[in-house]
Amino acid sequence: MNAAATNGGRVALVTGGGGGLGEIIAGALHGAGYRVAIGDIDEAAAKAVAARLDASGATALALKLDVRRKSDFDAALAAILARWNAAHVLVNNAAVTVARPVMEISPEEFDEVIAVNLRGTFLGCQVFGAYFRDAGHGRIVNMASLAGQNGGTATGAHYAASKGGIVTLTKVFARDLGKSGVTVNAIAPGPLDLPIVHKTVPAERFAEFKANIPVGDIGDPAFVAQIVLQLASPESGFVSGATWDVNGGLFMR
Repeated sequence: MNAAATNGGRVALVTGGGGGLGEIIAGALHGAGYRVAIGDIDEAAAKAVAARLDASGATALALKLDVRRKSDFDAALAAILARWNAAHVLVNNAAVTVARPVMEISPEEFDEVIAVNLRGTFLGCQVFGAYFRDAGHGRIVNMASLAGQNGGTATGAHYAASKGGIVTLTKVFARDLGKSGVTVNAIAPGPLDLPIVHKTVPAERFAEFKANIPVGDIGDPAFVAQIVLQLASPESGFVSGATWDVNGGLFMR
């Protein structure tokens, strides 16, 4: 039996799915047979991704989702259950990145980055974790970052702190939900071949940037999506509380 047939009854929500890595993850899940809800604060972007995956709407659903609001997660879960009568996987991917020297970060900007990245992950784990716990099965995958492990070199302190917090939240929820058939894991990518990386690193410095990575290149976001598929699978029940490093050797344990 192929993966699409095996996953045909499974349902996943990807936050921040309207573009970038989230869109790639949503596409990989859909391609593997999942019914996928694309949550994004930009509803038009979410609708565009859902239409590309399945214009009929049978296996793809766009949701306006502000991850800073618990009520939005409640509404997203209700919409998914109304459409497909089940939910099995949550991918907490939504994030905001601001590169700014630490001494120049305002309290307001710090709070905004933490609210989206860390609070958003917390709320998603809480709302969907409770549903998964009561259902007796669930998979939560949180997108952390190399920046949360090494303090960040090309990102702001608020971004790095939020991603480090996600690593810790992953452990807390994994411990709390483990006996209920729910796993919670994180993936910590280094620089990937995504527009945000090319925007952050000037073109004239890109060769030098890659040369400073032990493997000599940036990462493939499609590979990160494949790790999400592994962690989302029913067979991944013995993996929980872990952070999976995908960083080209920039951070070694």
